Amino acid sequence: MAYWEWGDPHNPRVVVCVHGLSRQGRDFDELARDLSSHCRVVCPDVVGRGQSARLADPMAYAIPTYVADMVTLVARLDVEQVDWVGTSMGGLIAIALAALPDSPIRRLVLNDVGPVIEPGFVARLSSYLGVPAHWHSVEEAADALWAISEGFGPHTRAQWIELTRAQLARDDRDGAIGFKPHYDPAIAVPVLAMTPEIAAAGQAMLWHFYDRITCATLLLRGAESDVLSVATAQAMAARGPRPRVHEFAGVGHAPMLVQADQRAVVRGFLLGP
Repeated sequence: MAYWEWGDPHNPRVVVCVHGLSRQGRDFDELARDLSSHCRVVCPDVVGRGQSARLADPMAYAIPTYVADMVTLVARLDVEQVDWVGTSMGGLIAIALAALPDSPIRRLVLNDVGPVIEPGFVARLSSYLGVPAHWHSVEEAADALWAISEGFGPHTRAQWIELTRAQLARDDRDGAIGFKPHYDPAIAVPVLAMTPEIAAAGQAMLWHFYDRITCATLLLRGAESDVLSVATAQAMAARGPRPRVHEFAGVGHAPMLVQADQRAVVRGFLLGP
C-alpha cells in the first residue's frame, strides 16, 4: 500500500486521510498542505487504487481487508495515536477501526458517510464503477469525470484538473498518449454482488461498530448528499460518539475538502482544544 506523506516525518502528531471508493490519496493535497505545519499528514492509496498494488481476489476489496491494512500502516508510522479524516469509504474504514479495543484514533472526521448507505447512491455507483474508459487527454478525462462527480460541489477548472490528474493512469494506444482510470476495475465486483440481505447485514454491523466509538468525532455532510441522509445524520448525532454535525450548502457527495471554508472546519476540529 502506497501512501503520500506531508510535514515533519518525526512529528508525533499524525493525521491519516483516507479517500472514497474510486478515489486515491492525492485528493487530500490541499488539506495536507494546510495541516502540514502542525502535523505529519499521511494519505494512503487504498489497495487497488492509485500507486498501490492490486488484489488477486476481487472479493477481498472489502472493509475487513482495508482495516487490516490501516492497522499495519499505523504500526509503521510508529505513533500511539492518530487523527483520522475519512471520506466516504475512508469513513467506513474509520468506523470499524475506531470501534476496536484500544483504537489508535484520537479524533475522527467522518466526511459524508455513516452506517446507512442510501440505495440510490449504490445504483448510481454501479452505473459507472469499473466500466472501461479511455481518454485522449487530461482535459477530456476531467470532463468525463465531472459528469459523474458534480456532487463534489463547485470547483474552479484549475482545481478540478488537479483533482483529475491523480485519478488517471497512462493508457497509450497506437502510438498516442492516452489515459484510463487509476483503479483496478475489479473493485466493482463486490459492489455489483451486493444484495439487499448483504446490505442489511453490513448496515447492522456498522451501527454496532459506530455505537462503540468513544473518540471525539465530527460528522460532515453535503446538504445535497445522496449517501448520508438527514435522518441518518440526525441518528448518528444522537448515539455512539454523538458527533457535532456540520453541513455544507451547495455540495452533495462528498465535500472534497479543497475549498477554504471546508478545510477551515476540519482544521479547527483537529487542531482546536
